[in-house]
Amino acid sequence: MATKSKLVFFEKWVSPVAERMLKPQSNIDLIMLKYSRPEAENWSELATAHGYQVQARTELKAPWFGNGELLKRCPGLVALSSTGAGHDVIDVGACDAAGVIVVNQSGSNREAVAQHTLGLMICLSKKISLADRMMRRSSVPAERYALAGNDLTNRTVGIVGIGHIGTRVAELCGGLFGMTVLAYDPFLSSDQIAARGAKKTNLVELLERSDFVTLHCPRSAETLDMFGTEEFKLMKRSAFFINTARGGIHNEEELAQAIARAYIAGAGIDVFLQEPTPYDHPLLQFDNVVVTPHNAGITHEALEMMASSAASQWIDVFSGKVPPRLVNPQAWSRYSARFKEIFGSTPAQLPQ
Repeated sequence: MATKSKLVFFEKWVSPVAERMLKPQSNIDLIMLKYSRPEAENWSELATAHGYQVQARTELKAPWFGNGELLKRCPGLVALSSTGAGHDVIDVGACDAAGVIVVNQSGSNREAVAQHTLGLMICLSKKISLADRMMRRSSVPAERYALAGNDLTNRTVGIVGIGHIGTRVAELCGGLFGMTVLAYDPFLSSDQIAARGAKKTNLVELLERSDFVTLHCPRSAETLDMFGTEEFKLMKRSAFFINTARGGIHNEEELAQAIARAYIAGAGIDVFLQEPTPYDHPLLQFDNVVVTPHNAGITHEALEMMASSAASQWIDVFSGKVPPRLVNPQAWSRYSARFKEIFGSTPAQLPQ
């Protein structure tokens, strides 16, 4: 009899559609773990699991990160899946070494994050958040001419990382407002970036020319603290900095200093190193900083898409197919050997 695939997850999926898709699968045993249970019970279930659906960083609790220690204690794991596009809660290098594949849900929340990015740009440029605060704080009527902002039309937006979300931001900015769209992405050619609606530049030129700098790159060893004092000083004093990607790509303390010293006009921040973010965080003290609690990608439509994407990929993985959003194809050879050893059949070959 073929081995039944055991898939574990903590608490709940971001949408019930995932369980509706997975429970009817006769070859998948779906197990819910709970943080409130003793660690030993959770480790016991994980130790015999073949797949682990990892929660997003905001909800995920230690010690359940997809790291080398977890892989050592769970020798049967063949695959880990992130909740969304970001997979910084999973140690891909450790997975490569262990012959474990990683999948993410890239593109599933592109519309939600791109629209949120545009919302932050409009909110900052038109001083919407500031106007709202002024009207709520005082019985004295807000002086509307003192709240004059700027149109987005014919401005310049600089996109750092033009993947699924960055491309959609380029489409919206260029199509809706006729903005000049610049992009910095060292992994793409000028022609590839042009096909996505932007002009390729180096980072310095992007910072110097842009009225809005918006981040859409993953957090990695290469991008950690990518933006600090020197980068903010290169930006226009009238420019706004937007991050709906991941906390840690910008240095939070240096961003606060840059705003305090008026190196830039303000910022729109959806992501922080510590989430949930404490109310006394320095960036929350500025009227020209608009913050949201890492909910750029949280819409009903996006959550359903993320969950259905993850469930569909698990069905593919345990059916021996190549999942469409494979993060580490370099692990496929070793993964294939382990898959055959565990399940008795060889998975499909990677497409050339």
